[in-house]
Amino acid sequence: MKTALITGITGQDGSYLAELLISKGYVVHGIVRRSSSFNTARIDHIYKDPHEPDARLFLHFGDLSDGIGLRRIIEKVQPDEVYNLAAQSHVRVSFDEPVYTFDTDATGTLRLLEAMRDTRLPARIYQAGSSEMFGGGTALSESSPFRPRSPYAVAKVAAHWHAVNYREAYGMHISNGILFNHTSPRRGETFVERKITKAAARIAAGQQRTLFLGNVHAQRDWGYAPNYVRAMWLMLQNFPPDDNVIATGFMHSVTDVLDAAFGFFKLDWREYVRTSLRFARPNEVTELCGDATRARAMLGWAQTMTFDAIIATMCEADRCVP
Repeated sequence: MKTALITGITGQDGSYLAELLISKGYVVHGIVRRSSSFNTARIDHIYKDPHEPDARLFLHFGDLSDGIGLRRIIEKVQPDEVYNLAAQSHVRVSFDEPVYTFDTDATGTLRLLEAMRDTRLPARIYQAGSSEMFGGGTALSESSPFRPRSPYAVAKVAAHWHAVNYREAYGMHISNGILFNHTSPRRGETFVERKITKAAARIAAGQQRTLFLGNVHAQRDWGYAPNYVRAMWLMLQNFPPDDNVIATGFMHSVTDVLDAAFGFFKLDWREYVRTSLRFARPNEVTELCGDATRARAMLGWAQTMTFDAIIATMCEADRCVP
């Protein structure tokens, strides 16, 4: 029975990954930030009281800003696999909070890697990268150069190279997953695709009148989050450790999301959507599309759901019941 430690377990990816690992017989430990309000909604359905004999999910208070606390958790849990998913992950917000974003996403990753090095545990480590590191382009692969165009992307590039350095300098089993956009009904409501499906459902139910967005012409490579967390697990089963792009290879615009989401509810989005400079980025990335050829060949990974099916699944989950 393997033991896994997940940072960012309360997020979209963390919750799906916890489900996957438990289904494979793992004991899963997650790090959560202390809050005066509950922030575990995405994992409540798989959580059991730790006193129960069949409990497989255990939570620990911690933060990537606290290296000593991270080490204590690692020494207590003794993980076989570590998945670092915690981050300030909103690109637009990173322009407003660049220092916090870098401390969490880049230096936080360094703290975790240093804690793992100090404990000398032979654990395999997954570091969550991002397509934003490329700064735009199509057919982007592991050999494509990075050109970060946001504080978030800069921080993720730094975290990526920290991981590569620890892998090469200390022989640690660390894999970087460069995941392109991936979404689901558990996606945070500030991310554009979920913001759209949620708003379309509310407008259809008469609960909202207008949706304000930024650049509706931006294009991204959208996949299905549960399928992408499977790629994370596959990377840690692979030897030697490597870096992999995970993407569908197909690009869609925000306008395509609007067409699919509002079309699901038989609405014309042009009647309800307005653009606002409030949501514009100082550096706009107009297109991102990946090439996951290596992941398909080396990991046996493949996409499982089409773009239209993903948006329909989200709309169904967001549908407002009268």
